[in-house]
Order: sequence, then structure tokens, then C-alpha cells
Amino acid sequence: MKPVSAALARLAAILALATLATTAGAQGRKPYQFSPVNQYGIALTATYWNPMLSYVSAKSGVPLELKIGRTSADTTAYVLANEVEFVFSNHLFSPEREKLGWRVVARRNAPPVRGQIVVPADSPITSLEQLAGQDVGFPGPEATIAYKFTYAHLLSRDIRVNVVFGGNMDGAFAQLFSGKVKAVGANSQLVEGYTAREGKKFRVLLSSEPLHDLPLMVSSRVPESDRQAVAAAFVGMSDDPKGREILAAASRAVGLPEGTKFVASDGSEYAPYREFYRTAPPALR
Repeated sequence: MKPVSAALARLAAILALATLATTAGAQGRKPYQFSPVNQYGIALTATYWNPMLSYVSAKSGVPLELKIGRTSADTTAYVLANEVEFVFSNHLFSPEREKLGWRVVARRNAPPVRGQIVVPADSPITSLEQLAGQDVGFPGPEATIAYKFTYAHLLSRDIRVNVVFGGNMDGAFAQLFSGKVKAVGANSQLVEGYTAREGKKFRVLLSSEPLHDLPLMVSSRVPESDRQAVAAAFVGMSDDPKGREILAAASRAVGLPEGTKFVASDGSEYAPYREFYRTAPPALR
């Protein structure tokens, strides 16, 4: 069995146990909807998040339920339509969206991420200028680091490309290695994870300044007691043997570094995102 397949099987077993605990600990309450951005395909996204949501629901007594769309843009549409109460997303830092009242309560402690433009390691393309007039893939129009940061850089250098959206990062990578696009705009964390999972190697043509990994955010509609309980359960996972096991298995499944966990945050680490929107081309705001 491949390492990833083994991790998926272990996650499935953990999820079955965690679901029983959730049912016992949060009976009778309507669950809050939790929407993470579509960084992976739907199946892998569910594999990563469902065991954690079951654990957090049981630990906090606040039931959470995964809600994801077909693409990252679909998932963000749920958020903007007030159909969800918790998100794992960096799509809410534009001036207009900050008015919606979402609050950062935690983030992953993964290494800094960068917006990158990448090609296969054996590609004849060695510079950004060679992408002019070519098809370049991106996860979707809402992808802040992988699309907005990288495409803004191309525009700043007057390198005009044909934008092709893949629905999520894995979809864009599939387009790259099938030859449909010549390069992709990506999140460095997801480039590394794809290499770990699929064995594919890349050449990096552009890498942005380092940025913090995505935040866990809560809607202003959620009562303070529930907000605090959910945030404490996420942050406390790494201090509990069962929580650490779930985090470790989830990280292995998607290729995140060992020891990745959630830490408390007040949102101040995301100032570079806010600064980006201050100067970004209007079409990317």
C-alpha cells in the first residue's frame, strides 16, 4: 500500500471513532457549517478536514459540519451568502469583505507560504517572459496567493497570458502535467505537498514574499461562547494524544510537514494581505 493510501485508511478509521464521539457529545444541536477553501480535490479535502471537525465537535460540544463547493469560487460563494459560520480561508481580507465581520481566531503553524509560478522540472520554459501569450493555469479566481498574487506580478511586468482555471490546486496541477497549460500559479505549500503525494517535480519561475498560512475565521453571527470553545479545541489538539494523532494523519495525507498544528491568532499576521488589496489592480480586488 502506498504511504498516502495508508494515511487515508488510518484517517477513515479515526473518523469513524470520532463521529461516534461527536454524536454523543453534541446531540440535539444544529451544526455550524465549516467551509475550508478548496486547496485539494473534494475527496482529499474531506479526508483532511472531517476527522478534525469530528474531534473539535466532540471536544467543544459545538457541532461542526463540512460544507464545500465544487470549486474554491463555489465555496467562497457560500461564505459570502452567509451560508457558513466557520471558514479556513484567506479570501476575506479585501476592504469590502472585511466589512462582513469575520474574525481570525487561529491559524496553522505551517512554514511560510509563497505565491509561485511553476513549470514541470523538465519544461523548456525557464523565464516568465516565455509565458507571454501562453495558457497558464490557476486554481480559481478566488485563490489569493496562487492566483491574485501571482497574476498581479505578471501584469506588473506586462506579461499577458491566457488564464485557465482548474477549480482547485490539484486540478491546475493536473492541467500542467497533461500539457493543457504551460505553467501554473500556485501556493508553495501545495507545490511541496503535491510533490510529496504524487512525486512530480517543478521548476520555480517566481516566488513571492513569505506569508502566513491560512487562518481559521468565525462569523460575527456565532455566539462568543461557541467561538471560544471551537478555537480552544482546534488550538488544544496538539496537547491531546488523540488530537495529535488526528493532526499527524491528516498532515501525512496531504503532504504537510510533521508537527503542523493550529495556534491562536488575532489576525494581525495577515497585514500583507490587506496591503496587497490596497495596491492590487482593480480586477483582482
